[in-house]
Amino acid sequence: MKRTKGILMTLFCLGLLAGCAGATKEAKEQTPAAAEDTQSQSVEETADSDQEVKDSTAADTDNAADDATDKTTDEAADADTENSLAGTGVFTPVERKPLENLEKTGENSFTCSFEGVQHDFILDLPEVTEGAPLIVMLHGYGQSAEMMRGNVHMEETALPKGYGVVYVTGATDSSDSTSSTCWNSEVSENQNNDVGFLVSLVEHLKTEYGFDGEKVFAAGFSNGAFMMHRLAMDAQDVFCAVASVCGKMPQKLWDRRNGENTVGVLQISGEKDELIPKNMDGSAKHAVDPAIEDVMQYWADSNGIQNSEESSIGKKSTILKYGDESGRCVWSVMVMGGHHSWYDESLTGIDVNGLILDFYEAQQ
Repeated sequence: MKRTKGILMTLFCLGLLAGCAGATKEAKEQTPAAAEDTQSQSVEETADSDQEVKDSTAADTDNAADDATDKTTDEAADADTENSLAGTGVFTPVERKPLENLEKTGENSFTCSFEGVQHDFILDLPEVTEGAPLIVMLHGYGQSAEMMRGNVHMEETALPKGYGVVYVTGATDSSDSTSSTCWNSEVSENQNNDVGFLVSLVEHLKTEYGFDGEKVFAAGFSNGAFMMHRLAMDAQDVFCAVASVCGKMPQKLWDRRNGENTVGVLQISGEKDELIPKNMDGSAKHAVDPAIEDVMQYWADSNGIQNSEESSIGKKSTILKYGDESGRCVWSVMVMGGHHSWYDESLTGIDVNGLILDFYEAQQ
């Protein structure tokens, strides 16, 4: 019996020792794993922290880059706005040439040719031509000198004030032999030298009748009004001021516009004239040619005119006058409700012929 108890006690002790050994072994095996997990967690947390720093730094860099880009874009936009009206062209006088085949065809009507292109003109003379101012009148597309004279009658207003008036007929577009008479305002591929012709015509009339070379003006309607902007750009050594009724500046002319000018420009536009691009009604956004408001601002800026004043004229219409002590004037009239026409005073309250002469007289 005692022997049995001894054996059982021995077995119990051996089992206790085995259990302790197993526990020690398990603890030894688990400790490295736990350490490895702790180390791994620490590395991951450090990596996450580094990544956050990198992400934050990258975000700050991106934001800084975006801010710099936005600033550069804004500055570029401001520069574009500031320089959008500036021109890079330089005025160069055109060559004068003698008129060819000049003949008188009526009491005050003539025909001639220039560089092989035929033109007719009607000349209304004041009582005294020596030292008198001269107005060159240009018709719209498909019209003629006779038609414009019959519609406008500038001579009735101008002759009593001592002005001479010459109405001139254009020619067919050299790039389209089937087209009607028109002027090469650079609205098409027309190659007729109309600037050279008009300059040469003025030289002939100055020589023949003694008109004052310092007081030569021009006025035109529609296509003839487009031509006003070209004469102001290319013949300002001859024409000291021009008046454009329902005209615009063609894009090709705008692209090569002069940086500086010394010429007066009057623009009379109709609020509802769909042919003339305007900022006021958004039509310029979809047009090839520049907005007439930008064109007139260009004429003022390029003439070095700083001051402007807007007032009412006629029946709810407006006139914006640019002018200062520099000498030249730039005026822009917007006829409320006006369409594409030489405006009737009874409808608009504006005497167009009288306004044009007032504009000429305002030039210094």
